[in-house]
Amino acid sequence: MANQLPIPVVVNGAGGKMGREVVQAVSEAPDMILVGAVDRNPEYLGQDIGEVIGCGPLEIPVLNDLEGTLGIALQEKQSAVMVDFTHPNSVYENTRAAIAYGIRPVIGTTGMSPEQIQELAAFAEKSSIGCAIIPNFSIGMVLLQQAAIAASQHFDHVEIIELHHNQKADAPSGTAIQTAQMLGEMGKTFNPPQVKETEKIAGARGSDAGEGIRIHSIRLPGLIAHQEVIFGAPGQVYTLRHDTSDRACYMPGVLLSIRKILQLKTLVYGLEKLL
Repeated sequence: MANQLPIPVVVNGAGGKMGREVVQAVSEAPDMILVGAVDRNPEYLGQDIGEVIGCGPLEIPVLNDLEGTLGIALQEKQSAVMVDFTHPNSVYENTRAAIAYGIRPVIGTTGMSPEQIQELAAFAEKSSIGCAIIPNFSIGMVLLQQAAIAASQHFDHVEIIELHHNQKADAPSGTAIQTAQMLGEMGKTFNPPQVKETEKIAGARGSDAGEGIRIHSIRLPGLIAHQEVIFGAPGQVYTLRHDTSDRACYMPGVLLSIRKILQLKTLVYGLEKLL
């Protein structure tokens, strides 16, 4: 590794909660170099991103020009990576722009539709550019999902509860949707009806994720990111739960994705595809 050039990284959404963690993690990684910090908050514009996040000067100013920053990263001798933690309204265009510039996107922003992901997959494959869309960078969440898949072979009833801070813009969370999709691919329909249900208030039974799986979303200050997958059977309940107490738990997964994305020429969805 000592003979290799460091991986140039652009952080989009650098001033946000997750973006700050990524900036610090990348700046401390011996095999990476921060080459761009993009954020729309006018308070940060022109400031050194290191000073903004409180880790000391990094000599990288915060810009509000993603394409200009991608163009700068393209001049590096090593292939560059963009890490995106922005907003569901802009993540599709951000990802497409990165691929168009030949910058490999690692996307932590959730909220894209299946159609958008399919379009990006086709664009990435046509461009031979690796792209990673990761609903959750936590190793613990990957293990929870694997345990849920194993449990689904023995239980016919399951529901998902996801809990996040009240500044999260999309619901259900991308992680909960991905978990439901994984269970739905097991070739069975869950929660066979026992009675004819009536919702006294629309949405009381949560959202229908397909194959009979329901997702319930909670948004409250004080939460970060949490998920429960609850299986039920006569006489027993089996609960799988993952709790986040610090966003630093996502950084090993982010750094792993940055390293792995350089080896890919197509889009992958989910951290488990990179482990």
